[in-house]
Amino acid sequence: MGLIWEKNGVPVLHERPDSIFILEDKDAISALSNYFGILRGEKWAKYLIAKSIQVDYNEKSDVVDLFKKHDMAVNLLRKILSDESLLREYEKVIKSRKFPIKNLLSLKYILALRILEECRFCEWNCRINRTNKQKGVCGLYNDAYIASMFIHIGEEPELVPSFTIFFSHCNFKCVFCQNWDISQMHSGRVVPADMVAREIDVLTSKRRIRNVNWVGGEPTPNLHYIIKVLLYMNANIPIVWNSNMYMSLESMKLLNGIVDVWLPDFKYGNNKCSERLSKVKRYFDVISRNHKLANAYGDEMIIRHLVLPNHLECCTIPILDWIKKNLDLSRVRVNIMAQYHPDYKAKEFPDISRSLTRSEWLEAIKYARTLGLNLTV
Repeated sequence: MGLIWEKNGVPVLHERPDSIFILEDKDAISALSNYFGILRGEKWAKYLIAKSIQVDYNEKSDVVDLFKKHDMAVNLLRKILSDESLLREYEKVIKSRKFPIKNLLSLKYILALRILEECRFCEWNCRINRTNKQKGVCGLYNDAYIASMFIHIGEEPELVPSFTIFFSHCNFKCVFCQNWDISQMHSGRVVPADMVAREIDVLTSKRRIRNVNWVGGEPTPNLHYIIKVLLYMNANIPIVWNSNMYMSLESMKLLNGIVDVWLPDFKYGNNKCSERLSKVKRYFDVISRNHKLANAYGDEMIIRHLVLPNHLECCTIPILDWIKKNLDLSRVRVNIMAQYHPDYKAKEFPDISRSLTRSEWLEAIKYARTLGLNLTV
């Protein structure tokens, strides 16, 4: 990896000049103002604010009662984010790092563990007890398996250098998956949450990363583990949720007040293509709902769409139209990706058995620009 240095307090890579130029990009700065504010030390990562909010809860209470207390605390967090005087009160706790033992983040962890016992982290809604050595669609018990952790220089320029934690296993079965060796096969190792937290804190203190990027595979089945890592962490670093967005409503609630930048993968513009190519049902209904929720939280987003060959009319154009019509675009960037190639089992499906042509990608870019979408690379 190349030399990392700083510009205006933000880590940059000399090998990626676009990661430097993006700091002057008015469209990026406007859409991701909170993200860049955290990088400059002017704002706080949401998970730190969540840790500063004391919540009086009983771990033995039922999930409904716990979520009532959770939702009240999340509402307070949102008020803190919009009220400077209120923020200053909680800022004292954050700066001291002397967090209350029972706080909003610890409550999220308790809820995640309870959900794990009847797993419904994602919309497969398996409802199996993963703590009792039962596997759902994702193929996981209660342990999280990390395939790799490293400083990634291949992400969007806003995110580079990004500390990426790649989990193995996934709740999708995409026939063209480029990470099939970790998403469709068991791999990786169990890494203690406190060890991951220490690594993140050290890299942040040395100003070597811009964010923590939870990816896979798919991070959703590992939500309990991710929250546990955050409980050990102290770094003021943006949290990026890099996901297929097939989360349940309960998981979306748990992520509310944790995620600083959503990095969703919007694959298909309908349910038919998703069933055939990813073996997942109700795709568009769930993914569009969760995009709306994340946007309604007031959070910032970089939406990824990988253009598939022969899928402009059925997927790309409907997705771009939906983004335009349904989201507050002031906090949304869109990355129209051209790097599709027929990997894994894609050769068995004639419509996606070839690489994407440049003309197909340019047509998608042109259409997005006619809609006035805020594009990144």
